[in-house]
Amino acid sequence: MKLGIVGLPNVGKSTLFNSLTRAGAESANYPFCTIDPNIGIVPVPDERLTLLAEFSHSKKLTPATIEFVDIAGLVKGASKGEGLGNQFLANIRECDAIVHVVRCFEDANVIHVDGSVDPKRDIETIELELVFADLEVLERRISKTSRSAKSGADKGAAKELAVLQELKKHLENGELAITVDFGDEDQNKFKASLDLLTDKPVIYAANVSDADLADDGESNEYVQTVREIAKERGYEVFVISAQIEQEIAELDDEEKQEFLADLGIEKSGLEKLIAASYKLLGLMSYLTTGEDETRAWTIPIGCKAPKAAGKIHSDFERGFIKAEVINYKELLDAGSYAAARDKGLIRIEGKEYVVRDGDVILFRFNV
Repeated sequence: MKLGIVGLPNVGKSTLFNSLTRAGAESANYPFCTIDPNIGIVPVPDERLTLLAEFSHSKKLTPATIEFVDIAGLVKGASKGEGLGNQFLANIRECDAIVHVVRCFEDANVIHVDGSVDPKRDIETIELELVFADLEVLERRISKTSRSAKSGADKGAAKELAVLQELKKHLENGELAITVDFGDEDQNKFKASLDLLTDKPVIYAANVSDADLADDGESNEYVQTVREIAKERGYEVFVISAQIEQEIAELDDEEKQEFLADLGIEKSGLEKLIAASYKLLGLMSYLTTGEDETRAWTIPIGCKAPKAAGKIHSDFERGFIKAEVINYKELLDAGSYAAARDKGLIRIEGKEYVVRDGDVILFRFNV
């Protein structure tokens, strides 16, 4: 999963990025990898993996990962070259979703670029810049596709041109590409291939002061505004304090749990973000375990066994015969794989089996 982080300057975006990536690396004992200054890869915390790795005496534990891409703060006029953010928008075009950090706290020491805290205005500012960036992409594609359509060299160019022009019209009316459904599978696939920024699902990160964390922002009017906007659009929201996350990032696991308990918080920001991401994108994890490795594999909800097997290797999907399946908790309770088999807990499933979250699977295949 790849998430792009956007927001105005001084909303806590980079603080959040730095703390999430550092906290994730430490809490899961997984090497934090910096590809370049604004990209971080962190593991998805999953207690099931740890339990299964101990159960199987695995030499290696491999969690699912999330790649975060943090770009410079966007400002009004970014699409016309204002600020630095527009230079980096291309970096988030390949992301699965956008995490939009919205300032929901008052602090006289932290200057707001527009002079006051107003989540609705801030969200509209960022969205407008994303719309302008997408319009630039569409205009370039329309110019190129128009030439192909006129020459007749590309038979599909006329259909593509119609999609591009329709999208341009919607964006010029202030609508987002994600709201456009052509009702045609090929047209929708072409739209998805454009990697438009406004075609990506959004998770709002409502950044609050530590005082508003305990009640999950219920008493914060700014958070309520963000939640109303998210509800209208079918987006996800999670409440976070970037400042608190920065402090958590410096602690080990035990200290972190104590710190969260003292604040009256059950989950860290990273855990909240992961839960929101999986829900928004319709994802889940199945597990594999053995002496060599215990590993989590992220797949779409509703994925059938052969497709899930293909996540490991294309040969597994191509030569799929059957899957031996058991829920991770049932396996742990049984005490061993052999005991689970003796109790009839391991099911033999075929090509039509829909994989469930927390399934431990052994695939049988022949190529």
